Formats: sequence, C-alpha cells, structure tokens
Amino acid sequence: MSYIKAGTDASGNDIKLFYQDLGTGNPVVLIHGWPLSHEMWDYQLAELPAHGIRVVAYDRRGFGKSTQTWDGYDYDTLADDLKAVLDELNLQNVTLVGFSMGGGEVARYMSRHGGARVAKVAFISAVTPYLLKTEDNPDGVDKEVFDEITENIKKDRADFLQTFGKQFYGVSLISQPVSQAHLNGDFARAYVASHKATLDCANSFSTTDFRDDLTQINVPTLIIHGDSDKTVPIEASGERTADALPNATYIVYEGAPHGLFVTEKDRLNEDLLTFIKEGVSVREPASTVTY
Repeated sequence: MSYIKAGTDASGNDIKLFYQDLGTGNPVVLIHGWPLSHEMWDYQLAELPAHGIRVVAYDRRGFGKSTQTWDGYDYDTLADDLKAVLDELNLQNVTLVGFSMGGGEVARYMSRHGGARVAKVAFISAVTPYLLKTEDNPDGVDKEVFDEITENIKKDRADFLQTFGKQFYGVSLISQPVSQAHLNGDFARAYVASHKATLDCANSFSTTDFRDDLTQINVPTLIIHGDSDKTVPIEASGERTADALPNATYIVYEGAPHGLFVTEKDRLNEDLLTFIKEGVSVREPASTVTY
C-alpha cells in the first residue's frame, strides 16, 4: 500500500496518508467528502485514468486507511496535508477536485499555499463559501442542524451514519437512486473512520468561513451542485460559491442529491473530463447550465 508522510503528531509519531495513483498525464487530485474515504471516487477512478489523465485520490487523516490522529482536523492542517500530497508526489499542473467537505480543502489550500502547483480547481457539492448561518451570513444553515448531527454521532454513530447515508443520495420510500448494497458499502467506509475525526471534521466544515479564501482563486474553476441536495443545500453553497467566483463555470444538476458522484456518475465524469482536458477561460463571463 502507498502512503505519504504528512508530519508527526504531538507524540512524535508519523502521520501517514493512504493514496491511490492511477494513469498517466496531467494530474487530477480527488479530495473526498465527509464521512467517507477516497473509495467514494470508485466510478471516477475507474474512468478518468482511461482518458490520458493521472488520478490521485487520498484518505483524509482520520479516515480510510490514513493515520487516525487525535487532532489536526482544522482546515489549515488539512490544507497542509494536501500540500504534502502534492509535494511528495511532485505533482505539477494539477486539477484539484473537492467534493463536499473536500471543497473546503481546495479553497483553503489555494489561499494558504498560494495555489502552488495548481492549474484548475473544481468544487463538487462543496461546503463553500460558509455553511453556518450568522448575522453576516443569513443564507447559511441554522446551528441547530449541526448541533443535532453532533448529538446523534455521540449517541449512536452507527445509526447516524446509516440514516445520513440515505439522505446523502436522496433515498426515500418512492426513490431508490442507489442500492442497499451501495449504502452498506458506504457505511463500512464511514464506520472505519475515527470517531474523533468524524466529530471534529463535522465541526470544521460547518463552522469554517471560506469567503476570503475564495477571493484568492484565480485559476479556471468548475462548480457543480445538485438542486435537490439536502445535505449541503445549493442555496447556501453552490449558488453562493458561483457568486463569489463570477468567472467560474457553474453547472446545476437538476434533481440531483448530494451524492451525485454516484447518482450522476456518467454526467459528472463527462463534465470533469471536459473541464480537465479543455479547461475554462477565466476571462469568460460566468455561465450557469442546468440539465
């Protein structure tokens, strides 16, 4: 198995990030969402490398096969972990693709590390620019929603993850966009994560303000969000990220839930390939496409 060292913990133990590295060509780095691992990108890892692209996907600290540290789940540290991946593999001309919580790592990396090595960025169902509702962020999500997540994780993490997984994909009595087998797989991927990492990362993505970070992005940018996302509502995230990045290409997937990397996998792969291989001019006016 392949690991990258991302510093040491308070006890001097190495922090190791597990990663997969597939294909050849200009590199794409996939950053997974909460509470999953890099394995959520299964359909992208099976397709993108077939098109002359090098694809790297890694497990965030505390998740998947990476080291389960006690702390370090703030976005500054997570952005430094991303830097360690890019530096250790000596990646250049990179396209960063962040899903949900991973969009925060993209934004923070671009400001904290000046966008080093990065040519393009993509925000998929991302938590940017600021999820928490405050006086100066009235379009955000009520704090009580995140408090309930924390309470439910502490009460019964397994039950929370199974319930959350259904919302993630828009599963209901009349809609079954993913199989029970897939939900079982996601539960297994999420449950191996550290309990502490699961809690701390929920706090990080719900309370971190990325509005200033977005102002530091000056590379071609793609924003994709589903307008039926009940996990990261498009009104509080995708639409406002597009407002903050008026030169980005913004694509709305009509009727798509949060987990569109599975429910809309073919469409997402096609849009990512178009963006990665052809790019988007930052001088073009913002475009919004709904389909």
